[in-house]
Amino acid sequence: MSRSLILSNGELAVALDERGLVRDLYYPHVGLEDHVRGHYLHRIGVWVDGSISWFSEDPSWEIVVSAEEDALASHISAKNPRIGVELKIADIVYNERSIFFRTISVANTYDHAREIRLYFAQQFEIYKSHGGDTAYFDPASHSVIHYKGRRIFLIHAALDKKPFGDYAIGLANFNGQEGTYRDADDGALSKNPIEHGPADSAIGLYASYEPGQTRECHYWIACGQRVEDVIELNQYVLRKTPEHLTTSAREYWKSWLNLSSKHFADLSPAHLKLFKQSLMYTKAHVDADGGVIASLDSDMLQYGLDTYSYVWPRDAGFAVLALDRAGVRNPAKRFFEFCRVVLSDDGYLMHKYLPDRSLGSSWHPWIKDGEYQLPIQEDETAIVIYALYKYYLHNQDLELLESLYAPLVERAANFLLEYRDTKTHLPEASYDLWEEKRGTSTFTASSVCAALFAAAELSKLLGKEENERLYREASEETREAVLKHLWDGNSGTFVKHVNRTQGGLVYDRTVDASSVYGIFAFAILPHDDPRVERAWEETVRRLSYGNPAGGLARYEGDHYYRRDKESAGNPWIITTLWYAEYRIAGAKKPADLDRVREIFDWVVKHAQPSGVLSEQLDPRTGHQVSATPLAWSHAAYVSAVLKYLEKRKELGNVT
Repeated sequence: MSRSLILSNGELAVALDERGLVRDLYYPHVGLEDHVRGHYLHRIGVWVDGSISWFSEDPSWEIVVSAEEDALASHISAKNPRIGVELKIADIVYNERSIFFRTISVANTYDHAREIRLYFAQQFEIYKSHGGDTAYFDPASHSVIHYKGRRIFLIHAALDKKPFGDYAIGLANFNGQEGTYRDADDGALSKNPIEHGPADSAIGLYASYEPGQTRECHYWIACGQRVEDVIELNQYVLRKTPEHLTTSAREYWKSWLNLSSKHFADLSPAHLKLFKQSLMYTKAHVDADGGVIASLDSDMLQYGLDTYSYVWPRDAGFAVLALDRAGVRNPAKRFFEFCRVVLSDDGYLMHKYLPDRSLGSSWHPWIKDGEYQLPIQEDETAIVIYALYKYYLHNQDLELLESLYAPLVERAANFLLEYRDTKTHLPEASYDLWEEKRGTSTFTASSVCAALFAAAELSKLLGKEENERLYREASEETREAVLKHLWDGNSGTFVKHVNRTQGGLVYDRTVDASSVYGIFAFAILPHDDPRVERAWEETVRRLSYGNPAGGLARYEGDHYYRRDKESAGNPWIITTLWYAEYRIAGAKKPADLDRVREIFDWVVKHAQPSGVLSEQLDPRTGHQVSATPLAWSHAAYVSAVLKYLEKRKELGNVT
């Protein structure tokens, strides 16, 4: 089940599913420790007229999870005509402290008075493992507290400002016990005060409702590393009031979005709404320590039962570039510092990292066919240097550049310089950006060329003349090698990748969207070069084949999450927006941008009501596939829209 909403403040991140239920709760790093882990739920239930109805079980609930346009907050509608109850839920993570708020209005839609009982049930798997968890009712703070070690979660709720009146602590999925939420089936909780082990909890808020009456409930989870901390946070909420804090959080997001306020020319309100939401979703994946998580969807279990909750330097580099281009600088600055710390002594970045700056999991070996190899994707190292250069051009932050030059730019550039084949001047083999094939891909080679050029320009700024000369020469050598060895004039495309063997160069000529995009995006050739134009034309033709939903596959025959063998592969949001960028670059008059707006329409059409974008789509139905949301998809949309606006301004009233 994909995620319909991500809420975050850089320390606490909460993911909601399509029923509006909490499925992931990350703390104290975005994407690291998931204390709910997707396979558990924080349930919402309503007891009325003698029976209980849970969101997770009763199909009578008509639930739509959408999001606000000007704040990273949910807007959830839950109607149940069968029981005559309607809930409206607004969720937000407080920006200043690690508190998750739910504001729920409960309406009796029947024409007679009734008692309605609202239940919340919590189940944690603290530190992502069971054993040693404790949950208890704390009478002093009138709250339920779950804890293990340095991870503490306090739950409180009030209905019309009156604290919850019922509670129970129990066990879930242990010795045949389904969970404490079942204690609410009869409309009352046991008030058991404490349990340890796979502990869970439930709280109840009871009231009588007149015909058509609505009552308001405030529910919150405060997160900390000591019991004293969460009790203080609870007192803070009670003192400031949930109404004030949630309003304050919304105002923060409105002010944050003003950082990136743009004149949106002839884009539609739907384009603008998704732009704002994509900015916020990209920011939601940024950890306070600088890492940018690829996706917080814990149900997206790829090979090895692993998720996307890692920092891929490539994805993160594109994400912070999009944010910086929109006027949000700090994520980029923190990310470059993250990369400075994790960069290897030899100057390369590994496959992926955890947000605490430790090494992430990988399937890339250090040895193959008995020979040593570096298990890297070289484009990840290159894109970080390229991104830093773009950041400098936008912000002129010489102080940051000076602090990062020796430990990051110089070390990485020296590696890129040396890690090249002495005969062809192409980069040595590494894994491609799709993490699948080892060789020298056109995309990676193009990124290395751009990174060496960037390092030369940054060296020039600091008076590093010898470095500037070395990097500039290497960049030009690499560019010439790309054009000599990776252009296939017969097919009119740039090759996917090449491997050097004793018998010579062995080519993989699979049409891959990243090949021509790398040539275009990293300025190996201008957009109007006949080779680029021909390659884009062929790429679009081949990668849109058998795809009635629209969009472009990554490459021909892509097997990853493949849904239809008749198509080239599942369309990706990213690759389709790459084509939009190319169309933007080539526009000579406003009418040339019509196709770009059609692509934006396509992206909006395939977003969830909350604005969440996935990695891939089903080529037949257009349904979202794989990691949802994907930070890179949102960053790609932000980047494309900003490039569109720049081009539209440049063209003005040109006819």
